Amino acid sequence: MTLRLPTTSQSPLTVLLALAAGASTVFAFAPFGLWPVQIATLALMFWLLNREAGFRHGALLGWAYGSGWLIAGVHWLYISMHRYGGLPSWMAILAVILLGTSLSVFMALGTGTAAWLKKRWSLGPTAFLLLVMPSVWALIEWTRGWIFTGFPWVSSGYAHTGSPLAGYAPLIGVYGIALVSALIAGCFALLPGKKLPLAGVTALLAAGLGLRGIEWTQPNGSPVSVRLLQGNVPQEMKFQPGQIEATLSLYHDMIVEKPADLIATPETAIPLLSTQLPPDFLSLLTDFSAKSKSHLILGIPVSDGPRQYSNSVLGMTPGAGNLYRYDKHHLVPFGEFIPPGFRWFVEMMHIPLGDFNSAGLLQAPFRVREQWVLPNICYEDLFGEEIASQLRASRDGKLPQATILLNVSNIAWFGDSIALPQHLQISQMRSIETGRPMLRSTNTGMTAVIGPKGDVTGQLHPFERGTLAANVQGYGGLTPYSQYGNIPVVAMAILLLAAARFLAFPKGKNQPNPLETR
Repeated sequence: MTLRLPTTSQSPLTVLLALAAGASTVFAFAPFGLWPVQIATLALMFWLLNREAGFRHGALLGWAYGSGWLIAGVHWLYISMHRYGGLPSWMAILAVILLGTSLSVFMALGTGTAAWLKKRWSLGPTAFLLLVMPSVWALIEWTRGWIFTGFPWVSSGYAHTGSPLAGYAPLIGVYGIALVSALIAGCFALLPGKKLPLAGVTALLAAGLGLRGIEWTQPNGSPVSVRLLQGNVPQEMKFQPGQIEATLSLYHDMIVEKPADLIATPETAIPLLSTQLPPDFLSLLTDFSAKSKSHLILGIPVSDGPRQYSNSVLGMTPGAGNLYRYDKHHLVPFGEFIPPGFRWFVEMMHIPLGDFNSAGLLQAPFRVREQWVLPNICYEDLFGEEIASQLRASRDGKLPQATILLNVSNIAWFGDSIALPQHLQISQMRSIETGRPMLRSTNTGMTAVIGPKGDVTGQLHPFERGTLAANVQGYGGLTPYSQYGNIPVVAMAILLLAAARFLAFPKGKNQPNPLETR
């Protein structure tokens, strides 16, 4: 029995199917982890696109799929804007919808262009689904990761931290996985009339499994003992004057409770500017560091002058006179910096410290005995290319090579939502890409230790106060992705497009496409 759908001019059914498929994609990501859903929904959209011939409807299908996907994937932004930001519920809902539909414009342009190329180049299904669509899909995902500072949350590759496709991450990163998953989706979209695609699916999955067995990095130095703190300070209380003194006391007591080679607090665990701290607060921690031989990482906003402050961590080394400092460089629009013309919107949400300074990308890691710990703050671990750039800066001696990654976060802004496990999954991808362990110290969750293959080896329950203790082995060396970043996957996408053009036959000439099997 053949599935027959009405054309767009007759019914909106195909657009509704694309919208529903996009929304269903959320189940491919954490905490659900049903990674085949990502491939299945993408295959459905590819199949729908293959039935259409024009830019307009191709763009509409891509926009519908992207809108459903992104609105469902980041619906938790409503919590930060309404519950903690004070926006009226209708305005917060509208803002989430506008964000999802606006970001989907990139997808619309990509799928519309792909549909136009199919007609322009007279492409058959095989060339369209196995060359054009995977390349366009990878370029769409890559573009969303950097344009207008980037918003790559729930990028399709993140669904595969636990799938066979994770083996591709050390080679071509999360966007490379997006390309491979699109190739598989293209194969499934061809299946109603073709048998060869099953072999392609099997080969791509088997190659991913094989790649997972390769050791791209090697143990470096001796393991270090770590303690990762989770204060579980409610977001609605964090910046209240009556709570601040209790928070300072809480983190002081959690830090000095027990020594470790590295003790790390969450992002802005200290809810005061460095210049507003009690006179003896830092000195007491410095004394503890010296006496216990513990290295400390303290999340705190640092003031460099009037209206000049940074989202930072300060590091304390036993016996050292100077503090280590790392400043967040990739800031969150509306939450940490105000885009031109939107101050009115940010002021409506009453977000404390909502306009930070941005630091430079290349910053030195923090030495902890034989290991070098590279911090990133909250949202920064979404940008694998930037972490890779910091690692490969060691090749020319600009910086020591980091052996352990550390993410400090406070995503209590998003309540008890799927944002927490989604962020943990993003950190897992960074570990797989770089071949390094990732430590996570968070306010309300997910505080965890992630191994160099992306496996979570230790984790605290969210929304509980506690300390996660572990021994962590650092890793040295550079994966191919750490060396070359996203250049290979972009080049691969361009080559696939070039191959489609080369194999296309001139419009109007009745010549078979060599990729098409009859």
